[in-house]
Amino acid sequence: MSDSILKISALKVAYGGIKAVKGIDLEVNQGELITLIGANGAGKTTTLKAITGTLPSCRVEGEISYLGNSLKNVPSFELIHRHLAMVPEGRGVFTRMSIHENLMMGAFIRNDKDAILEDIEKWYRVFPRLKERSAQLAGTLSGGEQQMLAMARALMSHPKLLLLDEPSMGLSPLMVEKIFEVIRQVSAEGVTILLVEQNARLALQAAHRGYVMDSGAIAFSGNAKDLLDDDRVKVAYLGE
Repeated sequence: MSDSILKISALKVAYGGIKAVKGIDLEVNQGELITLIGANGAGKTTTLKAITGTLPSCRVEGEISYLGNSLKNVPSFELIHRHLAMVPEGRGVFTRMSIHENLMMGAFIRNDKDAILEDIEKWYRVFPRLKERSAQLAGTLSGGEQQMLAMARALMSHPKLLLLDEPSMGLSPLMVEKIFEVIRQVSAEGVTILLVEQNARLALQAAHRGYVMDSGAIAFSGNAKDLLDDDRVKVAYLGE
């Protein structure tokens, strides 16, 4: 895990006079599952949006490098062609398309038709509920079902880096367990993942390394197992 996939250096994001991100450094290496945890408003989602170029009008400083190349001035729609995919907070499914059509949209940069159909069947096996409802409009699905669909759709593009923004938000405990089971499975298959998550315990249990963000800055970082045992994390994020 020595090959850098994503490297963020001195990243600053400001909305007018409000400094949302204050000069952070972060690195994700090949095959790693890295988690970024922190309280609401810490700057986690802003960091992901800075990576993908989907921030509203604001001032962004610093360097974001993906596969050794700067992402500065790269339009967000170009990222999928570079095999960088994101599952946004709120899922972002195409509500007026069916489940099957959403999955096909996830593979729109591909032209290997047989392999695309094989991948769709793969994700139907992982998420049987999606197969049962394959013709159903995505907008009529429950929150958990939409999260399943959003993850499967992103993975249809065969990403080299998958960004996940709060995948457990608003889901039942049973659904959260399923989502994290799939996150661990995808990581085990070699997909590099940067996970933003409020459920610090589950995130750190799944991750290789973690970064703790507080008020726009990285407060500390380290091996995920070590962070689980860190008194600062226990008090602030694990309720211990």
